[in-house]
Amino acid sequence: MDARTPVVIAARRTPIATRGRALSGLAVDALAAPVLAAVMDDARAASRRDGVGDLPVGDVVLGNCRGPGGNPARIAALAAGLGRGVPGATVDRQCGSGLAAVITAAQAITAGDDRLQLAGGAESASTAPRRSIDGVPYDRAPFVPAGWPDPGMPQAAEDLAVAAGIPRSRQDAYAARSHRRAAAAAGHGAFAGELVPVAGTGTDELAPRGSSLLPRFTPLFPGGSLTAGNSCRISDGAAAVALVPAGANADGTRRAPAPGLALRSHAVIGCDPTLPGIGAAPAIEAALCRAGRSVTDVAAIEVVEAFAVQALAVLERLGVDDDDPRVCADGGALAWGHPWGASGAVSVVRLFSRLVRGGAPAGTLGLAAASVGGGLGVAALFEVVR
Repeated sequence: MDARTPVVIAARRTPIATRGRALSGLAVDALAAPVLAAVMDDARAASRRDGVGDLPVGDVVLGNCRGPGGNPARIAALAAGLGRGVPGATVDRQCGSGLAAVITAAQAITAGDDRLQLAGGAESASTAPRRSIDGVPYDRAPFVPAGWPDPGMPQAAEDLAVAAGIPRSRQDAYAARSHRRAAAAAGHGAFAGELVPVAGTGTDELAPRGSSLLPRFTPLFPGGSLTAGNSCRISDGAAAVALVPAGANADGTRRAPAPGLALRSHAVIGCDPTLPGIGAAPAIEAALCRAGRSVTDVAAIEVVEAFAVQALAVLERLGVDDDDPRVCADGGALAWGHPWGASGAVSVVRLFSRLVRGGAPAGTLGLAAASVGGGLGVAALFEVVR
């Protein structure tokens, strides 16, 4: 393994809660700070266990979409007690921000920075500020230049369902499966090792929706297939990981602690902004191609499930079955909710739990990916190292 290969050695997240509920009193930095502190503690423990010694922190990179500005990553780094000398950068790739932040931090290591990097994402939809231009409020910034079609995300998902020919019955079945898997995973403690309690909350806010309930939801558009039941809930939450270089310093005195997830390849791709839900598919294809791998080589796949139809369209293009056990094996955003800027990082945390904490052998591959508003896709391929 190349000495500059980035390796995730620790991964944590807050519980995920629906906007306006359990985590509604916490701003973006207040969500992120305890997760950064927990990840740092885990990374130090791993380093000391393996005789590496404490690694200095090079940067904190966090994804965020709708926060107050002012570089929440720097504010969270200070609040986490990382010290005045640790900087911070906030990344906005909308729903892919958390995963993009992990990739950005990894690129610093690939470029030669041998310090530990903290990366992830945080979103407080509950405290997101209202914005306006010339006194006229708006819900979100445009994703395209003036004169281009700029559908809202539900409309874009409905349009994708039509374009891909994915009926409501298939969407409802996928959503029910996500809820079922999440409830089962929570029941046997699958999330215990990754959760950092905040605001007195230590568990995800799951709202199970079974196959008998989902057909009762009214379509969001007349004659359409998209419903609140086969779409995610808007949520609050944060997630972060610690990355270090795989190899030793020039003097040979340091190596990365193990086990972990080595970042083998990654890709960010643009696609049709009117059908952004498909964006994860070409990004996954590009990341696999760069690593000389195929989707059949991958043991675990985490795709941000903003809408059931979005996940289904991506899986169909990749040739993966709807109910493939590799995909969001413990449920996904349809079950937990979708804290926009954090969800991509949640996917990496989930891979870490599934593969590293779960005892997968060295060489096992995992994929994290997200489709992004405005017509983007982001994906990263990881490999277990022990």
